[in-house]
Amino acid sequence: MKQTYNGRAIPQDGKAIDYVGGKFVIPDNPIIPFIEGDGTGRDIWKASRRVFDAAVELAYGGKRKIAWYEVFAGEKAFNEFKQWLPEETVEAVRDFRISIKGPLTTPVGGGIRSLNVALRQLLDLYACVRPVRYFAGVPSPVKHPERMNVVIYRENTEDVYIGIEWKSGTPEVKKLIEFLNKDMLGGGPKQIRTDSGVAIKPISPTGTKRLVRRAIEYALANKKRVVTLVHKGNIMKFTEGAFRDWGYDLARDEFRSQIITERESWIVDNRDRNPQLTVEQNAAMIEPGMEHGTEAFRKSVCDEVKQVLDQIYATHGQGKWKQEVLINDRIADSIFQQVVTRADEYQVLAAPNLNGDYISDACAAQVGGLGMAPGANIGDGYGCFEATHGTAPKYADKDVINPSSVMLSGVMMFDFMGWKEVGQLIEAGIERTIAQKRVTYDLERMMEGATKVTTSAFATAIIENMQSQVVAK
Repeated sequence: MKQTYNGRAIPQDGKAIDYVGGKFVIPDNPIIPFIEGDGTGRDIWKASRRVFDAAVELAYGGKRKIAWYEVFAGEKAFNEFKQWLPEETVEAVRDFRISIKGPLTTPVGGGIRSLNVALRQLLDLYACVRPVRYFAGVPSPVKHPERMNVVIYRENTEDVYIGIEWKSGTPEVKKLIEFLNKDMLGGGPKQIRTDSGVAIKPISPTGTKRLVRRAIEYALANKKRVVTLVHKGNIMKFTEGAFRDWGYDLARDEFRSQIITERESWIVDNRDRNPQLTVEQNAAMIEPGMEHGTEAFRKSVCDEVKQVLDQIYATHGQGKWKQEVLINDRIADSIFQQVVTRADEYQVLAAPNLNGDYISDACAAQVGGLGMAPGANIGDGYGCFEATHGTAPKYADKDVINPSSVMLSGVMMFDFMGWKEVGQLIEAGIERTIAQKRVTYDLERMMEGATKVTTSAFATAIIENMQSQVVAK
């Protein structure tokens, strides 16, 4: 570990976070690198840091403190170092393990390597985690936004995000299409049009299982009852369908005593309701129309029912399964409808990259948009927490933007560190401030009777409410 990065000395009053035996070792004065962000990021970060420091002080009375350490990316880095993303910034984020950042711009004409992409590749940050919950009083386009309270685990290293593609009309894509049409598809009726652009969508058991493992671990640690695998496996059977199957395999193999799959729950519940039910009768109840299937199909369903009952009825039967985490799956297009019409049926969603991207923003739209949506990129031994919105440069340095995305990302960070008291204070402070209708312009313009406040004044109000909460205790 270096003593300086980008020519800036590390804080002498802080200690580095360690990672030993698969667990973080958090000192009372951890060094946390931060990137304030471009555009409105400057105002947002100033406000958020004040709230973070106040919450830590209120929670621990001076026994703990963050040693903030600025590192550079985006416009500020380019202006000072002539690099959009200095290597030493990446090194600092790696060496200190837990970091937080505001929004970063992508300059016209390109030339910037995405910080997120660089860190995902270097640190293998395979899980994009997006909690979405409703704060009472926030304007929403749906009738019952209070039903929305989910955490989305989106795979971060595979699927379309890996970015392997060939442009239409290039020699490379023509060569690939010819190979696929002739060698892989055998010149049959299914052919790729020769003027196509082509992308590759890899999904692996390795990438899937480690993501689903994190989602289930989160559910168990936070007493969530349902983990849903989101996929388009009805069409893409060997990628998205495999994501579903590998997810179920991981759940059964590693969490058998703590989970039950949805299909298993039907089988066990049927036996609970009628102990005299035969295997064949049970099978017919979970697979309507089974009698019209082939003999081999009917036998496979009966074998499935018998195997489930033999393996888990003793431990999961007689209603005990209702105390376990339910693992189910939903088709991607169906879940978009259901998070609008019955969002309270879902708690933790695990998805490949593209599905997770769509569903995260669709959920966030119901609770106030990206200004209220935190996010994180998580790997084994690393966590980078971030605003999920853009830089909005026309509002830069005007002290008007909602800082909640970075503040709530900070809540995630403190929870990740095990400093849950801090996260609880911040979240309650934000909730109470919104309930008082002291909000930034994005919320004020849609809230009847609200008082418009600046970014900094919003932070001040949150701190006041956190202080009141501590005094009340």
